[in-house]
Amino acid sequence: MIMDRLSAAVVGASGYSGLELTRILARHPHLRTVGLYSDRWADEFAGARLPLPPATASQRYLPQSHARDLQADVAFLATPAEVSLELGPVLHTRGVTVVDLSGAFRLLDPQAYPHWYGFEHTAQALLAEARYGLPELARDALRGATFITNPGCYATAIALALAPLLRAGAVEKEGITVSAMSGVSGAGRKAAEEYSFCEVDEDLRAYRMGRHQHTPEIEQTVARYAGGVGPISFIPHLVPLRRGILATCVLKAVKGAGEAEIRSAYEAAYGREPFVRVLRADQVSVKDVARTNRCHLGAILDARTGLVLATSAIDNLVKGAAGQAVQALNAAMGWDETTGIDLLGG
Repeated sequence: MIMDRLSAAVVGASGYSGLELTRILARHPHLRTVGLYSDRWADEFAGARLPLPPATASQRYLPQSHARDLQADVAFLATPAEVSLELGPVLHTRGVTVVDLSGAFRLLDPQAYPHWYGFEHTAQALLAEARYGLPELARDALRGATFITNPGCYATAIALALAPLLRAGAVEKEGITVSAMSGVSGAGRKAAEEYSFCEVDEDLRAYRMGRHQHTPEIEQTVARYAGGVGPISFIPHLVPLRRGILATCVLKAVKGAGEAEIRSAYEAAYGREPFVRVLRADQVSVKDVARTNRCHLGAILDARTGLVLATSAIDNLVKGAAGQAVQALNAAMGWDETTGIDLLGG
């Protein structure tokens, strides 16, 4: 038994990402769960909702209003952006390391929030301090971080596919189009007619075209870690799956670029990454990454059109949320990044 484990709390523990976090943290060798906050399940035992080790199963869910006073070394905020914007600075000021799974601190420009998120940003100093929690691209800045903003699920899948190709100069920076499909859990655990079984079953539809809140984050992340990019056309789709994202990216190849350059760009970026696997593009599937912290990706050059076609698959609740949050914390603390998430099985 490790005696120097850090204490951890999950706020928003009854949401899909909160449930995944609770399961992961309960078995993390360097963390011990000391607080689970959920209005939905307040005063219920955690073990009544999830199969957990006794130490976590015996804890009762606490009302979310109590989270301002939580006593923990680390707090994971699986909360809406407006809630994280209010709660994150309060906890951080008290010396709590915060990992925020919402979009409240993802965009570098505070002026972008009214348009994309519908609120004015009220913690701009912390916004500038927050570290972006995508270790494969932002690892160097994560060491020692005390406020981590977890990437969006779409942004994770798409940035991991695009950044190496652009950084290697194999594709043009302009004219990029991405079509991505997400399982219904990506919408969160809320009761709404449009996400009910009868509405989503046997259907496929695009949504929030041109106005999805992950759009500026995708562009910002790719530009930040690949040396610049033009506007990206992003078309999200809802598919009748519980979980998972498949992103298909279309880019224009630079003159002279071939399959070898494309493959080399990915291998150079991810050859030693524990959670990213480079495959043939037609081998990438959601089923193979579901319930894991892995990203599978690949790309081909369509010689007839001169376009590079890249595909990327992740589990939106793990690599797109809870698993990545733990991976980023591991990196911040100097632990092996696979700790606590290496045995998640698909």
